[in-house]
Amino acid sequence: MAEAPTLETPRLTLAPFSDEHLTERYVGWLQDPDVVRYSEQRHRTHTLESCRQFAASFADGPSHLWAIIENKQGLGHIGNINSDVDAANRTADVAVMIGEKQAWGQGLGFEAWNAVLDYLLGPGAMRKVTAGTMAENKGMLAIFEKSGMTEEGRRKKQFQLLDREVDAILVARFAET
Repeated sequence: MAEAPTLETPRLTLAPFSDEHLTERYVGWLQDPDVVRYSEQRHRTHTLESCRQFAASFADGPSHLWAIIENKQGLGHIGNINSDVDAANRTADVAVMIGEKQAWGQGLGFEAWNAVLDYLLGPGAMRKVTAGTMAENKGMLAIFEKSGMTEEGRRKKQFQLLDREVDAILVARFAET
């Protein structure tokens, strides 16, 4: 894995993902329909081995995978955030999952998101960070807006969510020039 730096925020530590984060609790998040409602992970069955393979996919490139550790309430590992880096173009696509439901609604996803964007667009030397979500994912759309990302595209009816066709919203934020 490209050496992901440890990032600190007032309530979180974003630590490079390691074997200690590969737990049944983590696998459980990926099996929980509420957690993966707006993720394409909802179509997959996960095991410790599939999660190990995902983590290993970051081993030989510039991309990063962080475990999100909550420090104030003692919740520990509450989710993950990753950046899929295209070093040649100095861009990164970011995705986050807060799997621990006790951590929902506290702004922890936003705090982790901003830490990663600040790193990527600062010391990480990216010129552009992108992300995407389903148009119905109001929580993620709020994170995008509050973090200064702007919509740069929409894929009409990209996803099938239960019995509805749902647009994909694509956003970006650029480094200050």
